[in-house]
Amino acid sequence: MISDARNVPAGASLKADVCIVGAGAAGITMALSLRHRGLRVLLLESGGEADEEATQALYAGEVADEALHSPPDKYRKRVFGGSTTIWGGRSMPFDPIDFEARDYMPHSGWPITYNDLAPYYPKANSLVEAGAFDYSARSALPDAPPVIKGYQSDAVPCDQLERFSCPTNFARRYRHRLQEASHVEVLLHANVVHIQLASDGDAVEHLVCKTLDGKQFTASAGQYVLATGGIEVARLLLASRDVNPQGVGNEHDQVGRYYMCHIAGNVGKVVLKGSPDAVHHGYDVSAEGVYCRRRFSVPASKQRELGIGNVVARLHFPTITDPAHRNGVLSGLFLAKNLISYEYGKRLQSKERDSIGRYARHLLNVATDPWHTAGFLLHWIRYRTLAERKFPSVVLKNKTNLFSLDVHGEQAPNPHSRITLSDQKDALGMPCSRIDWRYSEIDITSVDKTLALLGGELARQGLGELSYDPASLASDLTMYGAYGGHHIGTARMGSDSRHSVVDANCKLHGVANLYVASAAVFTTSSQANPTLTIVALALRLADHLRSLHPVAS
Repeated sequence: MISDARNVPAGASLKADVCIVGAGAAGITMALSLRHRGLRVLLLESGGEADEEATQALYAGEVADEALHSPPDKYRKRVFGGSTTIWGGRSMPFDPIDFEARDYMPHSGWPITYNDLAPYYPKANSLVEAGAFDYSARSALPDAPPVIKGYQSDAVPCDQLERFSCPTNFARRYRHRLQEASHVEVLLHANVVHIQLASDGDAVEHLVCKTLDGKQFTASAGQYVLATGGIEVARLLLASRDVNPQGVGNEHDQVGRYYMCHIAGNVGKVVLKGSPDAVHHGYDVSAEGVYCRRRFSVPASKQRELGIGNVVARLHFPTITDPAHRNGVLSGLFLAKNLISYEYGKRLQSKERDSIGRYARHLLNVATDPWHTAGFLLHWIRYRTLAERKFPSVVLKNKTNLFSLDVHGEQAPNPHSRITLSDQKDALGMPCSRIDWRYSEIDITSVDKTLALLGGELARQGLGELSYDPASLASDLTMYGAYGGHHIGTARMGSDSRHSVVDANCKLHGVANLYVASAAVFTTSSQANPTLTIVALALRLADHLRSLHPVAS
């Protein structure tokens, strides 16, 4: 059943066996997983079924350094479906090394292993609609041509895949299942503003909910799950401070710390030898019709040897903002940057001031490359705009064998990178978030050593040359600030409450019935986009909650 909190009587007390806060990827996954188990599930969602300016504004807050992090109301959607309504669909699992305690990676080491999560990844892959759980090109794409003809490397192989969801909007895709589930109620426009603990602080008594039209009610359950993003999880825990002045689960000042995104950007210049036809850097389609892309990666053994974090790289077109590429499509993207979504438009801003001359050169590129530009537009309309399974991103045939590298790297957990509360309050009277995102030296050196390793492999095999300036690498990688909507680590998983917020079952230390299903619990960030692992962890948590209700299950 799907209903609206604005129709709930003021002062009402709603009851459930499990109450989930947030109807994004994690919340919807858990509701789907629990719906046939006889448990009464209440799924509270702040937004409605469409974007609403007043609701989205509840995400507004402060950032310590605007050059390093976007405002908190960007990259996230406060709507039924959450940020799956805008995500790009890139899916891949974490690697086994990501869960390990590494002596060179500070604050690393999960209380679970890859094998604990592995049984849930195939189902997660199905829910995000990314096809088979097969992330090796050798088995998933046996007939695909090599990315670079002749390239073979054990140090930096190019066999690892990323798969792409439709991308799947969880609200649109699974709405009918939730609507028809007799034991599940999705309550829209229900803003959770406070976690009310029992007087001894050992358990949650109820949640306080408000609507923007001034109504207030409570929700009570046997178990509660916070399935919001990493910023909002920390905000709600910190703001609920009537019983514990430091906030829920924050006796050791750990909530909101270790805030990670990813280190990412387009860096360096790769000049490959031979014919452009010997390079295949775009998307392949698997047997089940899923877009896949290969990327360069560093095996776990080499990561340990070099003492680096997990970093991947993809061949990318030359820098879009520089009209010297003489490509009409790229220039068209630059000229349309103000019409493109915030996440991608931001990365079309150049370091230098956009002069009239620069715009003129981009216009000239479009004018002198009309057929290529027109062909791209037709392809984009057919395979992106009108397609149900959308072509994932702009990938162009490269006529010059000149590339940059699109890198995506693990960020080390840093206790000084954190979410706190500001003095501002939102329209519901809840304190706004304040973001102080920071990166560490190992984040940059991991990319540096990965680039050096890949450049050495290309040169050793006589296939090309990779050049970059190590001195400017940090500024290049942080030019647009923290990467996108990957809000990770603010309620991290661990076995010791002095250094973590939740245990191996995602339950808050010291609070008997409160759990977190979110990238907030990630102990480390991996190289991987977080959605697939969020869904896998939500499935694992749903199994745990079912085990607490043996009669219902």
